[in-house]
Amino acid sequence: MQQPEIENIELEYLSIQDYQELKEAMISSYATMGEMYWKENHIQSLLNKFPDGQVVLKVNGKIAGCALSILTTADYITSKPHTYKEITANYTFNSHDPNGDVLYGIEVFIKPEFRGLRLGRRLYDYRKELCEKLNLRGIVFGGRIPNYHKYANNLTPKQYLEKVRTKEIHDPVLDFQLSNDFHPIKILKGYLEGDEASNEFAILLEWNNIYYQKPTTKAVAKKTVVRIGLVQWQMRPYKDVKELMQQVEYFVDALSGYRSDFALFPEFFNAPLMAKYNHLSEPEAIRKLAEYTEEIVSKFSELAISYNINIISGSMPEMKDGKLYNVGYLCKRDGTLERYEKIHVTPDEAKVWGMQVGKEIKVFDTDCGKVGILICYDSEFPELSRLLAEDGMKILFVPFLTDTQNGFSRVRHCSQARAIENECYVAIAGSVGNLPNVHNMDIQYAQSMVLTPCDFAFPSNGVKAETTPNTEMILISDVDLDLLTELHEFGSVKNLKDRRKDVYDVVKK
Repeated sequence: MQQPEIENIELEYLSIQDYQELKEAMISSYATMGEMYWKENHIQSLLNKFPDGQVVLKVNGKIAGCALSILTTADYITSKPHTYKEITANYTFNSHDPNGDVLYGIEVFIKPEFRGLRLGRRLYDYRKELCEKLNLRGIVFGGRIPNYHKYANNLTPKQYLEKVRTKEIHDPVLDFQLSNDFHPIKILKGYLEGDEASNEFAILLEWNNIYYQKPTTKAVAKKTVVRIGLVQWQMRPYKDVKELMQQVEYFVDALSGYRSDFALFPEFFNAPLMAKYNHLSEPEAIRKLAEYTEEIVSKFSELAISYNINIISGSMPEMKDGKLYNVGYLCKRDGTLERYEKIHVTPDEAKVWGMQVGKEIKVFDTDCGKVGILICYDSEFPELSRLLAEDGMKILFVPFLTDTQNGFSRVRHCSQARAIENECYVAIAGSVGNLPNVHNMDIQYAQSMVLTPCDFAFPSNGVKAETTPNTEMILISDVDLDLLTELHEFGSVKNLKDRRKDVYDVVKK
């Protein structure tokens, strides 16, 4: 089935006004199970009892998936086996306990045309975040095993489960749950009436909230941790955009597999595509490279959605109103795109390529807080990052391209200064290797890293993590945004607070 073009993805609370569209989505999702869908009075009851537990995923404004849930207690779950009819109190949801300590999932589905985009994970991620917010023990639900009917004559449900766990049998539902950190508790017999595919068996699955705290009068502070993924990119020949983006997807897949929130690519990572234009002058070759930018950005956006990761595309040449710019795109995992420009082009970029300077300086709102992006040379101008810090930036991303160790050292040490003076994290990523067939892009030197302020809560040298120099690899690092808040209030020095604004200021024109 061909997947629709995605412009926007939003997670919203379910409203009763959504019911008719929700009904159609349920019928589409459970085509093999007859008229098994929730009636309007069921949905209204859920909304009345537990509105925070009912959410929908909308793609381009239309419902693509849904998650419904109630609260119950761990004691009820562990005391005896139950059926779906029992846990829902004969579909009335009178079993919902507002003082419950466990989130019980009673429904999750993704419409067929949107499957394969990892949208289901977003619904489960919301449930996990809700557990943390409400300080619940975890999530429990009865998971269907829709392929069991194929093996029921030879395997017990327990044997079937074990073979799914060892990858000897593929079960689309159970495989998904296990990959999302759920583990089996027990087998439930006669769980869902009419579920012939599962022979009416289900696996009771559980996810434990490691942040759960037994209720106490003492306040518990919650930390906000963001996982950053950097790509130290190897320059190598690529015959076309497809081959280039296959390598890009390899890195995105790897970073997503480690649940990274961001993937940062280097400046001009797509330069190898210029090799076929080496017979042209350098200004003509870079403009030919710019013709690929729209296609590459579109693919980046698809990857951000599919792998549920925010991608910073490094930078690429782009023609706008007949002029050449060095730009990049923040491809968010909700499907939106935001553009950034290189404000200061290097003398070589201007002289050899005729590159124009950018003008827009802005902070980007993401689902992991406010971030800034400065391309290479821009990191060497402290005014830019100071303006971003004043707008609330917590993480600064710097995609760069440097040919010599001298050039790299300028970017690296200036980025370190930006982290200290602006009380933020700075992530830099560059390219390595050689491109003998591309004029003006023949050698590169890089060591990608995540830099921090220098205070007691951070590494003493201000380096959170770093790659091996001049080696293709990825770097993954967790940064705690709450440490920046503590630094701002209680740091040994307070670079942002102690500025003498009565003497000087930085102003955006």
